Amino acid sequence: MKIFLISIFLFVLTGINSCTPNPYAKTNRQYKKQARSFSRILRDIPTEPRTDNLGFPRWWVGTTNFNMRKPNFVIIHHTAQNSCAQTLETFTIPRTQVSAHYVICKDGRIHHMLNDYLRAWHAGISKWGSLTDVNSSSIGIEIDNNGFEPFTDPQLNSLMRLLDTLKKKYTIPASNFIGHSDIAPSRKVDPNIYFPWKRLADSGFGLWYADTTGIVVPESLSNLQALRIIGYDVKDSTAAISAFKRHFLQDSISILYEADRKILYNLSRLY
Repeated sequence: MKIFLISIFLFVLTGINSCTPNPYAKTNRQYKKQARSFSRILRDIPTEPRTDNLGFPRWWVGTTNFNMRKPNFVIIHHTAQNSCAQTLETFTIPRTQVSAHYVICKDGRIHHMLNDYLRAWHAGISKWGSLTDVNSSSIGIEIDNNGFEPFTDPQLNSLMRLLDTLKKKYTIPASNFIGHSDIAPSRKVDPNIYFPWKRLADSGFGLWYADTTGIVVPESLSNLQALRIIGYDVKDSTAAISAFKRHFLQDSISILYEADRKILYNLSRLY
């Protein structure tokens, strides 16, 4: 009898869950609509201009050697919001004009919100080396964190698995796993000083410095030159120094002490 009652309970529970409406059904339909519109653009073949001023020949010749563009950077963020649900809502409201490919909740759940080949709006006005349109060549990962707290073990474990998948799938160089603060130092501080960059670097997701004992920094190398070599935009030098220290020293004091300069020099040689 007890087993029978349990079976009935599970059956009812399953029925309730199956009848629960998907809260994201509306935005998912909009996603599919937008994706279809882009797919139609991709299916279009170049036109066959016969009368033009550009010198096109009569016949169109389609190349056989092409593939999809692929992401080459991974940018890590913290959400700066109070819950995963709040972030998912933010990313499904058109007026916010912000999104990411992945959102990782505190319990380790990963929401894959956008096809990796599509362009998310996560980097904003940013720069890394000579790259100024970071959104067009990167995958954005948002981690549920208000910016003032440690990241959870389930989050970091999920992140490591995801990064491993992305690195292998798209052949992303180790040096191209960076943070939002790195590419937008005057605007952003994420993923904050609690983020374990060394743990990522030890697994091949980012670069890290070696033992700096005995390193002598050349007098000819300026701090800004070294930061520029790594990739930082040094237009706002104070912000660039803070971003560097946030990433590699887990503080954001915009002063480079001699020990910091050794680390900076060591990293500039790696990059």
